Amino acid sequence: MSEALFVSAVQRITAGGYPLTELLEATGRLGGSGHTAMAEQLYRIWIAFNPQNPHVFVAYFNNSGLQQQLGDLASAEASLRASVEVNADFLPGYINLGSVLEKRGMVAEAVEQWRTAVDRQVPLTGMVLTYKVTALKQLGRVLGEHDLGLDSEVPLYQCLDLDPTQYDVLEQYTARRLGGCKWPIVIPSETITRERLVGGIHPLSLGAYTDDPLLQLASAAAYTERSVPETFDLDAFDRRDAKIDLTGRRIRVGYVSSDLRDHAVGYLMSEMFELHDRSKVEVFAYYCGPATGTISARIQGAVEHWVDIRAMTDDEAARRIADDGIDVLIDVNGHTRDSRTGAFARRPAPIQVNWLGFPGTMATPYHQYIIADEWIIPPEMEMYYSEKVLRLPCYQANDRKRVVAPEKPTRADAGLPDDAFVFCCFNGSQKITRFTFGRWMEILQRVPNSVLWLLDHNETTNARLREHAVAAGIAAERIVFAQKLYNPFHLARYPLADLFLDTSPYGAHTTASDALWMGVPVLTLAGRCFASRVCGSLVRAAGLEELICYTPQDYVERAVALAGDPAQIQAYKTHLEENRHTCVLFDMDRLVASLEDLYAQMCAEHQQGRVPQPDLTNLEQYMEIGVRLEHETREILAEPNYNELYRSQLAARHRRRPMPADTRLWTAADIEALGQ
Repeated sequence: MSEALFVSAVQRITAGGYPLTELLEATGRLGGSGHTAMAEQLYRIWIAFNPQNPHVFVAYFNNSGLQQQLGDLASAEASLRASVEVNADFLPGYINLGSVLEKRGMVAEAVEQWRTAVDRQVPLTGMVLTYKVTALKQLGRVLGEHDLGLDSEVPLYQCLDLDPTQYDVLEQYTARRLGGCKWPIVIPSETITRERLVGGIHPLSLGAYTDDPLLQLASAAAYTERSVPETFDLDAFDRRDAKIDLTGRRIRVGYVSSDLRDHAVGYLMSEMFELHDRSKVEVFAYYCGPATGTISARIQGAVEHWVDIRAMTDDEAARRIADDGIDVLIDVNGHTRDSRTGAFARRPAPIQVNWLGFPGTMATPYHQYIIADEWIIPPEMEMYYSEKVLRLPCYQANDRKRVVAPEKPTRADAGLPDDAFVFCCFNGSQKITRFTFGRWMEILQRVPNSVLWLLDHNETTNARLREHAVAAGIAAERIVFAQKLYNPFHLARYPLADLFLDTSPYGAHTTASDALWMGVPVLTLAGRCFASRVCGSLVRAAGLEELICYTPQDYVERAVALAGDPAQIQAYKTHLEENRHTCVLFDMDRLVASLEDLYAQMCAEHQQGRVPQPDLTNLEQYMEIGVRLEHETREILAEPNYNELYRSQLAARHRRRPMPADTRLWTAADIEALGQ
């Protein structure tokens, strides 16, 4: 039937009586029935016989899509160039041409096409505005991914100026400013309010922006509501009330992650999977990330069931998890890239847990537990989390089999002075806030013969950090950048540093455990939010609790004192080396046994009908209060009466419009005290 359709169409085209509308219908039918090559050939024949047709640009454009499906990018490029040559005002042609050029590795040329779409003067309509926004998004994305010497924020900000409600653009824009150390991060305009910008920060980025756990809780809830549609048939997957009968079988545990690969999380979890007690737990790994590498191969060899769910829809992934009869499902992504929160929303397991991948609360109705430790979430801070808190001896898994290059580099190899005190921080640039950098500059001023050794970010960000240093009275050459190396070689150079200076509020996680494993002491400043307390947990578990600071000035004074006390630095290094295999931080046997005990506890609570129910009450009000706080003119981490900032505003709101009680700062007792 398809061949007959093709032959009939060709006959009519060659006879000169085949309108474009019928061509579109025929090629649609051919493509829809799997005959893409026939549809592509039909377009080429029609174009050859209708070169002067005023709408031939549509045929070129549509054919380019078929050519991409067939893997012929060169022909797709030629078709799109022909399309915009015929109709220079056809903006979709420039957008798609840019995409094809990007796929062909011609990034600079792709940028030119998207700029043309943005700059082209055509009558303004709703669709034209949509096309220009699309082109701006592409520009912002690609310029952020490739260091072309162009500012990726400009197109993103232009995009927001056209439509400030685009949360995906808001997330990219603030993330770029964080990563580029452009302070202040939030710059409002006539069309984009500060509240809109702060409210649009991605939950992961918000951890680096401010130490405000109530805002992070509310933001995570808002993010989930707008990014995870709940239009699915819940009854098809919902196992929240499924009976957990462990008679004659093990607990079935499923780990969902995109990071079980050459990624910080993959490095951390590798040995954990190898140590699971197969007499107690049956382990399933549901992988949803990029093509795998060496770490994934190691993890695949350690788990009983490796299930690749990358190509599955959320419905399909949830169905597979439900069919596997998982008892405890661990979200090792949380609010990070390539997460499968949508699968968790379908509740395919009776118990669903947030652990390790995202440093904060998920704030969903379907994550019942969060795993931390007594330092990261002490009892008085449980109110900042929607999940019930369960605790390990130390929250973070580690790999004692991590590979370290045998060659020991010298300071000269790393571009470091032999006689200076070397402060280092290998955290990502997005974690370096104005407040943290200011403390570092004060430390360098007070320790003249010292340098700050940072991870190489990119030329633009490196130059900006040096400019910030010079503005603070520090010579640019005292900021030294460590080029990115393969992890074994990166680990081998850690001992060249004297002291690791942590960032706040988003501190070192994997980088801290790497430093401690390699014998480098870590100085950290504890805040309130999860991300600001992980480093303290690691330092404490390594036996160096005295390196946890509680105020910004204490952090500065301690760093300056240690720089003048080489004997103490050496004592810390000796302690780390001698206790590497016995301290809590690297006791993976204890961590895995404790983790399995927690899984058993969760199952017991489910059997007893005591599964915790997340409290999401009043989070819209907490969000409205949080986005109005001045996060960049004062450091929330240093605010002594943090809870009162919210409680006073909640009281004022309650007087205007009564609110129900929640389990955080607006309890029944608070309402009663107000006399209402």
